[in-house]
Amino acid sequence: MDEHIKQELIRIVGKKNFSEALIDRVNCSMDFSEYRHDPDAAVWPTTTGQVARVMQLANREKIPVTPRGAGTGATGMAVPIRGGIVLDLVRMNKILSISIKDRLAVVQPGVVYADLQAALLPFGFCFPPDPASGKVATIGGNVATNAGGIKGAKYGTTRDYVLGLEVVLPDGRIMRTGGSCMKSVSGFDLTRLMVGSEGLLGIITEIRIKINPLAAATATGLGAFAELSQAGQAVSRIMHSGIIPSVCEILDRYTIDLLLEHTPVDLPRCAALILVETDGCTQTEADFQMEKIIDVFKKNQAILIKQAASSEEAAGLWKARKSLGSVLARAKPNFLVEDVTVPMSRIADLLLGIEAIARKYGLDFITFGHAGDGNLHPHALYDGSNPEEVQRVEGAAADLFKLACELGGTLTGEHGIGLSKAPFMPLEHDPVALEVMASLKKLFDPNNILNPGKMGLG
Repeated sequence: MDEHIKQELIRIVGKKNFSEALIDRVNCSMDFSEYRHDPDAAVWPTTTGQVARVMQLANREKIPVTPRGAGTGATGMAVPIRGGIVLDLVRMNKILSISIKDRLAVVQPGVVYADLQAALLPFGFCFPPDPASGKVATIGGNVATNAGGIKGAKYGTTRDYVLGLEVVLPDGRIMRTGGSCMKSVSGFDLTRLMVGSEGLLGIITEIRIKINPLAAATATGLGAFAELSQAGQAVSRIMHSGIIPSVCEILDRYTIDLLLEHTPVDLPRCAALILVETDGCTQTEADFQMEKIIDVFKKNQAILIKQAASSEEAAGLWKARKSLGSVLARAKPNFLVEDVTVPMSRIADLLLGIEAIARKYGLDFITFGHAGDGNLHPHALYDGSNPEEVQRVEGAAADLFKLACELGGTLTGEHGIGLSKAPFMPLEHDPVALEVMASLKKLFDPNNILNPGKMGLG
């Protein structure tokens, strides 16, 4: 990096918030994907003004800037594939305000999801999206990817809770969108445009989010099925039963085997397992909903039905589900994680298709995910040091994306496009839509300095 640019960055953020040391550049070179690329330097701004001044400098000098949160993304979104500056927002980590009477919280982007939940708990409130990486993922990253989680079926995704944003544009101008109201139709919805934009259009520096009261009571149950088709049909019928479970997760036989091998959880061996949670204002309400779901399990030939007898037993089931990421790391050196999503009526078709792809390429796949909104997470396990195996994984991924789109689905339900899915955008989006997206990118960022190379948009 040129010395004069380095010194200007130090003047903007301070010496302790700038680094070009190898250890810091390596740390900022990756996320949870297989992509790696070192930046030339990293900065850790602490104010919106600093972010604006960094962007003014970068825009003037045409230096690529990659915004970064906790680095838990799975698509290469935070990888500085063209070098330049990594703008790490983890030190902008203040909860600025909580207003229970307005059902509103205002946070900086570096606030960790779990820390926000802990701050809301004494008030009996929560931020409903519940990503599996919530212990470390930041709210800014949640907004950039429109993160979902296990409660998406009933409570939606991050986009459903963002009321307003403060955004630094690529040229350093500061824009505020939305506000503090629960509803507004004033002007174009720039807030929703920014949510899920993967850091291509602006850098989010303040977030206004809607918060919800915590459910007073919950019930947890499971149904085990001998056939994938029975499990898929059960999911579809649950979602048409008049009951919307707060959580509806599906695990295939390979996921179950992996959990039984590496965790103390007590699960039945079967083709597919559905884990469900209901919630309500009273235990009677939650139990009533669970009874209706159990009735659906029975009508779809579940071979085992079980309701958690205590909150501790329920917590154990959900802990096992959320531990799958660490369990996978023990199974093979590498794994490809995807998040294709299909209409709920096509879940069984997707599961059967994934099994066929695994056989075609001779790969071990495990699949689990959010059946309540059709968002599954197929994982291909492989050895990244074996080029032939890597090639098979790439072929399997291409077939998986094609399958999802053929089933009326999408490339990504919550992880985003980033680098990994960029080549497959034409499978889902027509040429006119892609042209409009590219035009928006050029309008906001004519010099293409902000997170370049992502989404296939420059």
